[in-house]
Amino acid sequence: MTLTETLRYRGAIGQWSWVLHRLTGLGVVLFLFLHVIDTSWAVFYPALYVEAVAAYQSPLFTVGEFGLVAAVVYHALNGLRIAIFDYRPTLWKHQERAAWGVLIATVAILAPVFVLMMGHVIDHYSAADVFILPFAKVIGAQIPFAVGGAVALVVALLLSGLYGMIAGDSAQPVRGKQVGSRAERFWWSYMRVSGVLIIPLVFGHLAMMHVIQGVFDLTLAGHTVVGTGLINESGTAVEFVGDRWNYLVGGIAIWRVYDFGLLALAVTHGFNGLRYIVTDYAKNETVKRGLVYLCVILAVVLLVSGGGALFLSIDERAIQTASEALAELQALH
Repeated sequence: MTLTETLRYRGAIGQWSWVLHRLTGLGVVLFLFLHVIDTSWAVFYPALYVEAVAAYQSPLFTVGEFGLVAAVVYHALNGLRIAIFDYRPTLWKHQERAAWGVLIATVAILAPVFVLMMGHVIDHYSAADVFILPFAKVIGAQIPFAVGGAVALVVALLLSGLYGMIAGDSAQPVRGKQVGSRAERFWWSYMRVSGVLIIPLVFGHLAMMHVIQGVFDLTLAGHTVVGTGLINESGTAVEFVGDRWNYLVGGIAIWRVYDFGLLALAVTHGFNGLRYIVTDYAKNETVKRGLVYLCVILAVVLLVSGGGALFLSIDERAIQTASEALAELQALH
């Protein structure tokens, strides 16, 4: 279904839940792309991570945080509805009531969550010494991501064109989703199973990082790091991440294991979902194949950068670098 057809079609709640599911999925994947790379900077480029967190604490991203949480909650609940109905096809006759149920449940969850999140926002912006990164720097910090995405797109299209020249598009048309193929049956099932497995992980992450502690708490000196009992002595987000990932329970770095599971599931689920969307709307075979390659490239980049950061350590030198970068940034205020 094209975008124009979507807007013209009158499919009531079933249609709009489908549209909203795709839109929220796109929003979450976009943030995932930013968030995984940004967080990996805590290990690889501590100074850059300081600026990234300062951007997250800006008014622009504060508004976006509420939108992100809403998108995740709706997408998760609606995905659970889809998984249950696909497992029990006889239930699809109740899809309209279930779709309304998802909307009601989303609002019921978000109401108290937004109240708690707003408490963090008010506490932060009402502080006498609040630091707000200039809007121009917030936007400027996102430019590398746009450039990186554009480069990945060009590479993907070039690879697709090269493949077409060698294999011949006219002889063997390439489709993003070949219905009935063994691979597509696997990915169809994977999307349902992974979607269900992600829910407790992502809800736990949202609870810890956006409700119990907000993004503003990452840079509070003397503040307890959620889930660890450790104190963020330097008041840097780098130490926050380091304390969390280095926290051991029975000799196991539980939050590294937790975050790796969330990373692996979210990236593979999210970018395979993105593949479904782009192959629905791309008509040219070269472009369609290139967009599929793009999904693969971005997924691999996130798994390598995020996974690599999780398997490395954050030492005192990284924390010192972050402290110096934070002091320089705040000197602009």
